[in-house]
Amino acid sequence: MTERNDSGKKPASFIWGAIHARFGSRPGLDNLQALKLCPIFQNLTTRELKHLCRLIYERSYQAGEYLFEKGQPGTAMFIIKSGMVKVTVPGSEGEADLATIMPEDFLGELALLDDTPRSASARAEEKTEGLAFFREDLNELAETRPDIAVKIMKGLAVIIGQRLKAANEQLMAGER
Repeated sequence: MTERNDSGKKPASFIWGAIHARFGSRPGLDNLQALKLCPIFQNLTTRELKHLCRLIYERSYQAGEYLFEKGQPGTAMFIIKSGMVKVTVPGSEGEADLATIMPEDFLGELALLDDTPRSASARAEEKTEGLAFFREDLNELAETRPDIAVKIMKGLAVIIGQRLKAANEQLMAGER
């Protein structure tokens, strides 16, 4: 039996769900809108977001195709514009689902900090369109536009802090 928290979600899903709050589906989401909706970039001005649009890469995935696999070095974060991605961890009894990433959600953001191996895999469950933002581009931004890079790093710190807080609360709830 899978343990659930007060909200009825599995623990890992609860942690991811605390970060991924969608604002409702928007058909035809363009790159600028996608960046505006991502909490990591919400403190950037429209002008700064337009600059960032020149640094991101559009990606398309077919159903069953991996965005990344557990153990691979992290190089980029992803924002999903359309489709659906499952985040899983392989286990002795098959894959454990951690999260379902839908349009306007993001994943892989820790790769912006370093190239440690991915802790999970992300696979497109259907045809998926997304945006990739690479650590190398953030590092270059730190050199050329430190004002933008600092705002992104602050946004990233907030997300990591929220996840840590949610994980701590989940652990505390499990000890009761």
